[in-house]
Amino acid sequence: MNPHPDADTTGMLEVAAELRVLIGQLTRRLREQSQVDNLTNAQKAVLIHLDRDGQATLSALARAEGMRPQSMGAIISALSGAGLVESGPDPADGRQRILSLTTEARESISASRAAKADWLYRTIHSKLTPDERKQLPGAIHLLKRLLEP
Repeated sequence: MNPHPDADTTGMLEVAAELRVLIGQLTRRLREQSQVDNLTNAQKAVLIHLDRDGQATLSALARAEGMRPQSMGAIISALSGAGLVESGPDPADGRQRILSLTTEARESISASRAAKADWLYRTIHSKLTPDERKQLPGAIHLLKRLLEP
């Protein structure tokens, strides 16, 4: 990095820092709207994984989340006890079990997403002017580009 950054570089570093803080704050505010607030982050990650990618074995979930199968076993046990995850035999390997979300989990995830979207919609309409709301699609486009490879 240049030891003597120019004004543009300094300005972009400040924008980047502010954007990081704002995204963190927005994420926390959205999390507050969640209907699944009594779960750990690891438990939520497993539910999101199963919702997004479908059923999986315990070992596949452990690999996907970067943890030991024993640790994932404790998470699955807690989620099963809460009625959020169920298991059935793996047709390809009778020694393993296939894990999937229960209907209750799917409904909870759906309700949580709806609550977050509703909060964001109401907040956008109550805090932004009509002209500012028209600028949001362009801002979203720019933020999406930050995630492009």
